[in-house]
Amino acid sequence: MSDLRLVIFDMDGTLIDSQHVIIAAMRRTFEVYGGPVPDDEAVRRIIGLSLPQVFETLRPEVGPTENARLVALYKDSFLSLRAEGREAHAPLYPGARAALDRLAAADVLMSVATGKARRGLDHAVEVHGLEGLFSFTQTADDARSKPHPEMVERCIALHGVRPGATVMVGDTEFDMAMARGAGARAIGVRWGYHPEEMLSRGGAERLIGHYDELDGAAQSLWHP
Repeated sequence: MSDLRLVIFDMDGTLIDSQHVIIAAMRRTFEVYGGPVPDDEAVRRIIGLSLPQVFETLRPEVGPTENARLVALYKDSFLSLRAEGREAHAPLYPGARAALDRLAAADVLMSVATGKARRGLDHAVEVHGLEGLFSFTQTADDARSKPHPEMVERCIALHGVRPGATVMVGDTEFDMAMARGAGARAIGVRWGYHPEEMLSRGGAERLIGHYDELDGAAQSLWHP
């Protein structure tokens, strides 16, 4: 039986604090589209979903054509903010890089499962100097959106790791449900965009308040 260990990270709200640029892009989207602008908390609650699911949640009354228009407007808004330098205000969370380096030094495999598009993930990895740390990444362009378990299932299959030796680290109920649906273990982070009760409802087995706690939490799940 394989003794490989795998940690899969969410990106927004888990590794990087991107809420401000996401909220700004959403405001700009609805200023162009028209209608009420979702409040900040409503936007934080949907971070992590694919964009079609985001707008199905925020504007369930619109049909597929208008949903696609909202997706396109959001992408344009986000790219405009990036060009204006606003995405620079999406830093790594404290301790994130050190935690990644510790796992790499311990020969733990690492992946990403994110609601970002491939272009957005590649940009984040480049900006934060994370190249070479992740052996496999999954985005909204590659698999079905969270909370469907496909992203985690693909990471597990590619690495040949037992589901029970796989830990998903995320900040939303969607991340926790995705992990549990794939048979993986689930660690929720308290610094992200969903409150603790939502993380627990999604299936979080451990909750951590800083990256210094990640190693111990992961070990407790790999070796119960």
